Amino acid sequence: MEKDKKIAVLIDADNVSDKYIKYIIDEISNHGTPTYKRIYGDWTKPQLASWKNVLLNYSISPIQQYSYTTGKNSTDAALIIDAMDILYSKNVDGFCIVSSDSDFTKLAARLREAGMYVIGMGEKKTPTPFISACEKFKYLEVLASMSPKNTETTTIKGVQIQEDSKLGMTSTEKLIEAIKTIITEISDEDGWAFLGELGSTLNKRYPDFDTRNYGYTKLTPFVASLNQFEIRSTKTSNPSISLKYIRNKE
Repeated sequence: MEKDKKIAVLIDADNVSDKYIKYIIDEISNHGTPTYKRIYGDWTKPQLASWKNVLLNYSISPIQQYSYTTGKNSTDAALIIDAMDILYSKNVDGFCIVSSDSDFTKLAARLREAGMYVIGMGEKKTPTPFISACEKFKYLEVLASMSPKNTETTTIKGVQIQEDSKLGMTSTEKLIEAIKTIITEISDEDGWAFLGELGSTLNKRYPDFDTRNYGYTKLTPFVASLNQFEIRSTKTSNPSISLKYIRNKE
């Protein structure tokens, strides 16, 4: 099961604010158990002082990395070296890399080549290559606030949809087209596709996809809000469990 995964959480203090720490740890619990929790930075710098107040509360180990040379990010190097050491220890099933820095793109790709489950977390300014290199990517602003802010309204075929105005997030219009394509690819002869398989495929194609980015906690209400698809439920032998299917509206 996904929640049984042992995950190494590696945080780049130079690129992440301490205000997100609770949301980072809470989100990791949805994917597995954090067995390593390390944060990297030059702790002699005054701008990292706010981090020191929260490390003990969340049992995160600070890794000191002095900035030996101006213009070179030694923090990145220390995190990458540790990640490879942890990989070769074979003590974890996955990694969570918390940073908005594209320098970790190659690391994420390498870890996935080794069969690791890789989650990325960063702000919406995170470059696309790093997002794409991760199996899943979570926006810290969205984790901190379940209702997206700074939204504008877009009308698609007469339906008003809340669109996030910041760069980096996959647009609702693009997701609608992607969902339609996936349904066509995986549906049966009557056009019905299993909703769970749709969600899984959508995550593979858009690692940053998370229904919470658009103000919904679950996939079904999010897809229903788009008003572009039919959804039906089929009961199972367990009254508390039903299977949901989806198809494109004609």
